[in-house]
Amino acid sequence: MLRNQTMKSVGASLAALALSTLGVVSVLPGSPAGASSTYQSQHAGGTLKLLASTAGGTLDPQVNYTLQYWQLYQASYDGLVSFQKVSGAASFQVVPDLAVAMPKVTNAGKTYTFVLRKGIKFSNGKPVTVNDVLSSFQRLFKVSNPNSGSWYNVIVGGPACVTTPATCTLKGGVVLNAATNTITVKLLHPDAEFLDQLAVPFGSVLPASAPTKDSGSTPIPGTGAYQFKSYSPNTGIVMTRNPYFKVWSAAAQPQGYPNEIDMTFGATVESEVTAVQNGQADWVFDPLPADRLQQLSTKFAKQLNIHSLTADWYLPMNTNLAPFNNLKARQALNYAIDKNAAIKLFGGKLLAQPTCTILPPGFPGYVQSCAYNKGGSASYAGPDLAKAKALVAASGTKGTAVAIVVQNDPVNSAVGQYVQSVLNSIGYKATVKSLSANIQFTYIQNTKNKVQISLTQWYQDYPAASDFLKVLLSCAEFHPASDNSINIAGFCNKPLDTKMNTAETRELVNPTGANALWGQIDQQMMSKYAPWVPLFNPKQIDFISSRVGNYQFSRQFYMYVDQLWVK
Repeated sequence: MLRNQTMKSVGASLAALALSTLGVVSVLPGSPAGASSTYQSQHAGGTLKLLASTAGGTLDPQVNYTLQYWQLYQASYDGLVSFQKVSGAASFQVVPDLAVAMPKVTNAGKTYTFVLRKGIKFSNGKPVTVNDVLSSFQRLFKVSNPNSGSWYNVIVGGPACVTTPATCTLKGGVVLNAATNTITVKLLHPDAEFLDQLAVPFGSVLPASAPTKDSGSTPIPGTGAYQFKSYSPNTGIVMTRNPYFKVWSAAAQPQGYPNEIDMTFGATVESEVTAVQNGQADWVFDPLPADRLQQLSTKFAKQLNIHSLTADWYLPMNTNLAPFNNLKARQALNYAIDKNAAIKLFGGKLLAQPTCTILPPGFPGYVQSCAYNKGGSASYAGPDLAKAKALVAASGTKGTAVAIVVQNDPVNSAVGQYVQSVLNSIGYKATVKSLSANIQFTYIQNTKNKVQISLTQWYQDYPAASDFLKVLLSCAEFHPASDNSINIAGFCNKPLDTKMNTAETRELVNPTGANALWGQIDQQMMSKYAPWVPLFNPKQIDFISSRVGNYQFSRQFYMYVDQLWVK
């Protein structure tokens, strides 16, 4: 998911400054300063003021794919299950939410039976029923959810819904029993990640009356502690308490603290930082400007929180378009890029680490390796320009014009200009095309735009190796002439697809063996095919106001906005 405009592509960048000299202390996810696991009513109330330079797109939870709004959805919508609302590693654990308990799994892992809790109401006062659950599953296909054809089509009837969404029924796939308040979901084959996929906001249970098209700026009622009162992509979001909410499971949906949560759009990042410094606002979503970091790290160090992320900044190369339809050209750029130079532009070694793999450290299947590296060690040691130039010459692509498409913010632009200089140094004629963050991510996915190479980012949907390797590089995720083709490299290798399917199946019976296979796939993907140049794994920095307490960080959803004290 993006951070800025699609939960996977995070703009958590800082720029052209090495923070190693600043003395910023990283706050460990498992021990957030001032956090409390027991609700403290004396801190309830007030208005939390969040700032973002731009909106994150549609407000529809079954369509929006941005961290910007997923951070809000976790407090406003619920699925049958959810990720546990705690700090640290346990925040990756799936727990019952609208379901009374975890589902009963039968039929060799192909049948999931959930019992729906009774007495829960949507924010419009209407009770949640099993019919709402069915319609929510159907709606995933009708609104063309970004992953309906890759995650949810595992449900019986799912493939037909992908083909003809408007008539989607999922007959035989989602079976209701109103008398026992149960929902039985039948899969075409076992899927070890099915519960993770239900636990993200796409799996939200919405009223059966919700529109069967993207709701855009119109809020849809939810069941969480907060409701969306209003949304204007030009000005901001207002969230208020859901008057019908009562805590049924603090692990799944705890009571929030602020009476109101506002996210305001339109200010410059400089003015956002000043507002938080002055106590006029409480949090900055956008990357912090480099010229303010020294001041923040000295005068406001207690208000800075830094966390390692399972995410990649990378350069997908179009494997179907010259010059990168030539393997040697792709390998050349992998040898030529100095990852440490890119990290300096991002903000320094304290905020990122170089990577040579697709899977990030600390993720299932990760194995440290580096196929394109000075000296050939497993850890990154630097570029090898001599090998890069030799490969360009051998490829016959020298002199090809290459345009790299980047977002137009300072950090992305700076990294783009650096990549341009590298491409020129090894024999290409490179230019940079900068686009607004609002459109760049969809633009680079569409083959009609003939993008040769781009700079983008990916942040996990949930903790599974397939969420990087299969989602970003499988044949099924390449959709020519579509703005929703997340396999930006256009890479398709059927033998590797078969291996990925095998690894997924193995997760159910032998997770250790599955992770070993995922690691092999990751290394093979890079050493034999090189569809990307992996750059670095970033870290997240949250700058909060001095009046904010109870800061908590989820590895799944990042800062819990609803758990902050402002009173």
